[in-house]
Amino acid sequence: MPLVGSGFSVLSEDFAAAPHRHFARLRDESPVHYEPSIDSYFLSRHEDVKRVLTDHEAFSTATLQVRAEPVMRGPVLAQMTGAEHTAKQKIFVRGFTGQALRDQTRAIRANASELIAPFLPRGRVDLVHDFGKPLAVRATLDVLGLDKRDWRQVAAWHSGVTEFITSIALTPERRRHCLDRAAELEAYLLPVIEHRRRHPGEDLISRLCTSEFGGAAMSNGEVNALIVNVLVAATEPADKTLALLFKHLIDHPGQLDRVRRDPALLPAAIAETLRYTPPVQLIPRRAERVTVLGGTTVPAGATLFCMIGAANRDPGAFTAPDTFDIDRPDLGTARSFTAAAQHLAFGTGLHQCVGAAFARAEIETVAALLLPLLEEVRYSPGFRYRETGLYTRGPASLSLDFTPVRGADGSGRS
Repeated sequence: MPLVGSGFSVLSEDFAAAPHRHFARLRDESPVHYEPSIDSYFLSRHEDVKRVLTDHEAFSTATLQVRAEPVMRGPVLAQMTGAEHTAKQKIFVRGFTGQALRDQTRAIRANASELIAPFLPRGRVDLVHDFGKPLAVRATLDVLGLDKRDWRQVAAWHSGVTEFITSIALTPERRRHCLDRAAELEAYLLPVIEHRRRHPGEDLISRLCTSEFGGAAMSNGEVNALIVNVLVAATEPADKTLALLFKHLIDHPGQLDRVRRDPALLPAAIAETLRYTPPVQLIPRRAERVTVLGGTTVPAGATLFCMIGAANRDPGAFTAPDTFDIDRPDLGTARSFTAAAQHLAFGTGLHQCVGAAFARAEIETVAALLLPLLEEVRYSPGFRYRETGLYTRGPASLSLDFTPVRGADGSGRS
């Protein structure tokens, strides 16, 4: 039965409950699926998604002016092109590579150790709410050089920003709420920006404040927008990916045992998690001219949503794509965190996520710390797994039981 005109909708509760159940049907029957209620097209084939994300002249990021700029309080990196994009991207890349990345990795390990310690004697932790969410925010604050004691307040502001960006439709009340949170976050950041201009350090905010473009320093508004850009990009996927990694390994105990015995397999497990269940499910673009995609004519000015989850399970790109397999030969672990990645979890092309190296370091560091501590890890009795989100997606919670540890340092079993 064809999807077009059948009443099927990617905005329905049925789709939201389990999007992956509909991916094959979308790719086969409606690879360029039109949603009239929001006048947008949803692309599900790997070939089409990759084309849209790499053809920057035909498909622009102009939609972000509406979807992101109001809460970012200015243009973000994905909206930039040419010399401006190149110059500002270099600032980010320097902030997430080399010695900076090694320092961040040490801070991530320290944060993770501190956060997991209270739960080790109990033998139970919600990997999303008790651990993943606070860790993701705290690790990002370390990168930015912000006070970790403020993480709960920053997380509250951040949630409003991400709700605005990742919602397909917002009520006037929720829109106002999100804009208010963004204004409060900006009010918190502007004094920090002013101070870093006068007293720069080694953190990313200082790098932004002391860098020039076109012979002039960036304005406070430009710096603020890029800080929020980092906060959202580094925080939003991290807790989801970590929880999804553990979920898939628990569901595949043979693969979990192998990763425990051979930590060198951990990068492959992370890469396969990103392919199988990417935390960012939708990436928007605007068609700059009339284009034919998947046999469908898309008008100029149309909004396109690239369905990363569907593209990553396209049998035209991956063998047995609905199987979680850390030995997958067509994934290419070494390139899975680079612009040459076959999966599209970090996007691709000019606007591929610049924080891919940081994401790998964060998840790999934390998983390597947790796996030896969470022995006999399993779902807690009565726990029912559920995922949420259309734009970004991950476990609503992940309550795990494990063999308790005597002492927060992980030494000695009871």
